[in-house]
Amino acid sequence: VQSLELINEVILKMVTIIMNLAPYGVFALLTKAMAELGLDLIWSLLGYVAVLIGSLAFHFFITMMIVLKLFSGLSIKTFLAKMREVQIFAFSTSSSNATIPITLRTVTKRMGVNNSVASFTVPFGATINMDGTAIMQGTATIFIANIYGIDLGVTEYLTVILMSVLASVGTAGVPGVGLIMLSMVFAQVGLPIEGIGLILGVDRILDMLRTAVNVGGDAAVTAIVAKSEEKMDVAIYNDPAAGTKDVFDGHIDEDNEREFSQVFSDGIMGSEYDDIDRRR
Repeated sequence: VQSLELINEVILKMVTIIMNLAPYGVFALLTKAMAELGLDLIWSLLGYVAVLIGSLAFHFFITMMIVLKLFSGLSIKTFLAKMREVQIFAFSTSSSNATIPITLRTVTKRMGVNNSVASFTVPFGATINMDGTAIMQGTATIFIANIYGIDLGVTEYLTVILMSVLASVGTAGVPGVGLIMLSMVFAQVGLPIEGIGLILGVDRILDMLRTAVNVGGDAAVTAIVAKSEEKMDVAIYNDPAAGTKDVFDGHIDEDNEREFSQVFSDGIMGSEYDDIDRRR
């Protein structure tokens, strides 16, 4: 057991060293790329960011909402309003897995989905539903191919689509892991792996956006499944105030805080008196 702990400490130390050196490596890659490709690379990179943001927005607000309306008949406006807290949390953490408790609470308390459905679809969706990541991988592949002047044929495009979907399914719900899976896509179509360094500098904000899209898809599918299986209370879904008390809004009631402080201090003082009595 001690040897395993030592190995774990060594690996963690190696990861820490790599993370500390990563910014310098990214800077070196960008410098080399700009020296070879010119300052036009900056405009191309801005174009990549704009295209990816537009694609994510179109997928969530158009494609996903049409699917939700067609297969469930639920109000799109109500869904977007009740998903606001979830997507803000997902945007800030860039992790679908970390957002699971917030998503579960929202779909059950605010949307009226039965827990028997939500407890299966939400964790399952956080594992395999990475549509935002799939969009990023396809867009990034085409962007890098254009930067390096590599022509992709029909076969390569089909490979990109297939690998993007498969890689997104196998992607863990943690920040930044989509770039690791992107290397698999690059390898399959013959693109230079170092091209990933070109998008590392802007990927953090894009990672936050695609995580928000991912959790939105999880909730939408959960609502569709629950509605089709009659495991959903539509009255709760249509009630704007339903479940609002279960969502923390940052406000702390002063009376509750005072009561908690009193109970906490009484507990500490009581335990101290008990210790004194035992020592006597």
